[in-house]
Amino acid sequence: MLNLERLRTLDALARHGSVSGAAEGLHVTTSAVSQQMAKLEREIGQPLLAKNGRGVRLTDAGRLLADHAARILSQVELAQADVEAQRGCAVGELRIGAFPTAMRGLLPGALTALRAAHPELRSFVREQEPEESMAAVVRGDLDLALAIDWHNKRMPVPAELTRAHLLEDSCDIAVPTGHRLADRDRISLAEFAEDDWISWNEGQFCHEWLVYTLRGTGIEPRIAHIAEEHHTQLAFVEAALGVCVTPRLGRGPVPAGVRLLPVCDAVRRHVYVVWRADADRRPSIRAAVEALQVAALNV
Repeated sequence: MLNLERLRTLDALARHGSVSGAAEGLHVTTSAVSQQMAKLEREIGQPLLAKNGRGVRLTDAGRLLADHAARILSQVELAQADVEAQRGCAVGELRIGAFPTAMRGLLPGALTALRAAHPELRSFVREQEPEESMAAVVRGDLDLALAIDWHNKRMPVPAELTRAHLLEDSCDIAVPTGHRLADRDRISLAEFAEDDWISWNEGQFCHEWLVYTLRGTGIEPRIAHIAEEHHTQLAFVEAALGVCVTPRLGRGPVPAGVRLLPVCDAVRRHVYVVWRADADRRPSIRAAVEALQVAALNV
């Protein structure tokens, strides 16, 4: 009899390509991953992993079993969804990943309504960038993820996931009050050709979007500073260290030394929620999506 947790470990290894990646995805130690794989190899009676330099790779038997493991885990997800649907009520735990501005501007209202309507449903929320949280939903580490893409640059959504639109989030350009454009009612991005920019971490989707968008207006962006949080970016703007894009969702108080300028060709983010297609029938998923959509109407 194959052990489900060991199959889950093998599936994580196949997805991540390394013991350390699988351990991180499963929130266990690398030693625990190695132990589970050793036990699975003894149950199967043949090696599933082979040395590959300093790492490991799946053997032919390992890849074959990993394919079966992915299908088995998907069937388990469907079974759990059917059992929950048969009960007809949202219960248990719902694990949600969300990017920072959605954590502040959308989730508090949605989770409050969800708790009131479904008191037996417990919510656990983790702050993550959309790329990370969507990958966690695919792996089964999270049930839902809040994600974004931009009006002119879409984020790829894995085929295993279903998505639902929540809201359009407009963004402004934040400049110091002493900036040459600070007294304008509206501006265009092309007017910032000589400015320094404060951006998100390199490699993040939003950083790539900013570089892509500025180059599309003929500007070679001068990224002067990198800051993860929007409030940190605004503090740098107030100190006249550059300008930044700031979304309206979850914005909060703006420093006195900062002026927000709307963009002529509106800069917008599309905010949406994703979940595994094979969990579509779970009442908890449907209840959470509905609560998020209602909360989005009030933003």
